[in-house]
Amino acid sequence: MNLLDEKSIFTSMLQDGPFAVNDLPPLAHPFSLEAKTWVRTLHQNQLLKTKYRAVRGQIFDFLGISSFDEIQLLLKDRALRAETTLRCQGLLAKMFALNGVSHDIGRYLHDYARTADDVVNSLRAKVLAPYRSHIETTNEIETTHNPVALLLIIFDQRFHRKARFEAKRKLVLMNLAGSIDQRERETDIETKFSDFLRFLNANVWSPSLKIGDLQIRYLHSRHDPEDFSCREVNVLSEEQARLVTLVPGEKLTLIKRRSFTSRDREIPIYVTIRKKPPSAKVLKLLRKNEKNPATAVDDELGLMAVVNSVSDVKCFIRHLTRSTVQAGSFMTLEDISDTLTGGEYAGTSMGSSGKTPMLKFFARLGGMRVEFIIHTNRSYLNYIYQRDVAHDEYEVKRIFDTGVADFLFPADIYHLQMEAIRTAQINSFRRQIEHN
Repeated sequence: MNLLDEKSIFTSMLQDGPFAVNDLPPLAHPFSLEAKTWVRTLHQNQLLKTKYRAVRGQIFDFLGISSFDEIQLLLKDRALRAETTLRCQGLLAKMFALNGVSHDIGRYLHDYARTADDVVNSLRAKVLAPYRSHIETTNEIETTHNPVALLLIIFDQRFHRKARFEAKRKLVLMNLAGSIDQRERETDIETKFSDFLRFLNANVWSPSLKIGDLQIRYLHSRHDPEDFSCREVNVLSEEQARLVTLVPGEKLTLIKRRSFTSRDREIPIYVTIRKKPPSAKVLKLLRKNEKNPATAVDDELGLMAVVNSVSDVKCFIRHLTRSTVQAGSFMTLEDISDTLTGGEYAGTSMGSSGKTPMLKFFARLGGMRVEFIIHTNRSYLNYIYQRDVAHDEYEVKRIFDTGVADFLFPADIYHLQMEAIRTAQINSFRRQIEHN
């Protein structure tokens, strides 16, 4: 199901449907040409009519009103707004299973609003960095954390069209953030993440190094001029790396390595452990056109490891399974995909490349399900640098190709040509990779 078509579960956000944000709220002038066109659109499509009625009912139930006329009363009466806000906080607390006094619930809602802002700001920081001024959120919207205030802004003709759209967008993103927070509390993800780190330090990594003591090494690599894939790689010490003078087609990549012990041999391993922040999970729900994090976000806990060779990969997996048993838990591997020794990765994510070499699996252990991605030095360098494979390119493609960019920043409001920006950003990242 496409994120941008009428069957999308986010229909209320689309600018080519009955919920589009126009120059004026359609209900502010019910007999205007704009309002009449809006009504005709509804009558021509039964699905949209049903969705409109559902959304209208939700607005009325949430605000405790029976007609849109009463919204004007809420806009004018501050005391009534305060009373409605207190009531709505109670409703949201029940919806997201929040326990506590009004102050605690307000803190949760503030966090959801901050996550909604982080979604936009994360794109401004990287994927859409050259256009950060174009997509900057209106000050009044970014500083508003009250769902009732945001909902009323949508119907307030004093606010510009862009600000009213951003208020609606923030409400949608806050709702996703609330669902994610509820899921995290239900699964106790924070405790599991801490347990996972303790398990690695106690049972997996070599006791010869203190926790956090990492050996600095550099990968000196030469790359194919055709696709910038890694042709050759050597591991250098800090002293050796200082003597290297890079020429075009070469890269020097820092890695900080731990080690694990296999058959009395210390095997170096670079590890980065990932717990997705809430804003990244919200973006994943949008890319998947999903509202349920239980079905769409299956990689909350993750570990990426880099070792010298394929044989070291095998040693690490064997060491991992043995360490799990020693810790008192059995471990099973699920959804295994191995393209380190040939073949193509059959990725299902929009924008991903089938040329990405890796060993990927989910490990179920100790009450957790952890995503593991394991690379050799060469495949890791391809993951960073190779054309059509590099992760920076993938980040751009998945935001544009899934429709998320158009969804969050529709052209009729932000006046951006997303297809041209997609090409420009991929080319920009390529230049940074190959010439820096």
